[in-house]
Amino acid sequence: MSLKQKTLKTAPRPKVLIVDDQPVNIRVLHELLREDHDIYMASNGASAIAKCHDLLPDLVLLDVVMEGIDGYEVCRQLKADPITAQIPIIFVTAYFDEVDEVRGFELGAADFIHKPINPLITQMRVRNQLLLKKQTDQLRAIALNDGLTGIANRRKFDATLETQWQHCQRTVQPLSLLMLDVDFFKLYNDHYGHQQGDTCLQEIASTLQESLQRPLDLVARYGGEEFAAILPHTNLDGAKHLGEQILNNVRKLGLEHQNSAAADTVTLSIGIACSTPSKKGSIEDLIKAADEQLYHAKEAGRAQLSAIDMDQLLSKHDSDKA
Repeated sequence: MSLKQKTLKTAPRPKVLIVDDQPVNIRVLHELLREDHDIYMASNGASAIAKCHDLLPDLVLLDVVMEGIDGYEVCRQLKADPITAQIPIIFVTAYFDEVDEVRGFELGAADFIHKPINPLITQMRVRNQLLLKKQTDQLRAIALNDGLTGIANRRKFDATLETQWQHCQRTVQPLSLLMLDVDFFKLYNDHYGHQQGDTCLQEIASTLQESLQRPLDLVARYGGEEFAAILPHTNLDGAKHLGEQILNNVRKLGLEHQNSAAADTVTLSIGIACSTPSKKGSIEDLIKAADEQLYHAKEAGRAQLSAIDMDQLLSKHDSDKA
């Protein structure tokens, strides 16, 4: 079964994040929406921003008046961050003031819901925003997904890596990159034919997608039989652990490969590079390091991974210079 077929069969319920510092307001919205949506909750602005990064919800219902970071500031920060900028936000407020609404729309809000909550109006506005987001996502997917495998294409990979590099640089978090190559794929195509080769790539893409569990992680078809995975907030040990899982998951597919010198089934070689983005390094350095590790994995016999921590390498280089 291809990745696109699995997506059609197991389409997830929309994720809605409710943000309000009054529990009673959260309960009202939760009861109203829980039957058709996966509901998440946050009781303050800081928690809302963090959950948006972790969950990437399909919609945020955001109270305007909260202690600490108010709804307007939460909206501003979410819209200023490329990772969360596309999440639609509906402000929920007890105040009806045209000046405040204009301010909200200028910050990027999609709509307003006024308290006390009208159940029918609220459900319709939530439904409309989720439908609009679904349509927008589908259009974006056409441009940014690989036509054969259904996963992200090279254009999506480049844009995501740039975004995650900047985000990890701001938050001082590690960023890991996996470059993955199907071993002896030309020999596979020569023996089994290009149609079977396409099916092989689809199966591997689906397995890679299923191996990544977090919303921020991205797997893409990098080109031909080569794939890439972007893992924000992931150190080298975490990336290696995922890499080993991927190797095992692909082996479990049991795709016959009679002409492989690495095994009697289809296998991958993986190169991993990890870096905490800084002004001393660049995206190009990260890609080059992961490519070099992929080469080392192939030279060592394929069907394995090779990894490097660029921070340690840079630290050693600075020590040697000193």
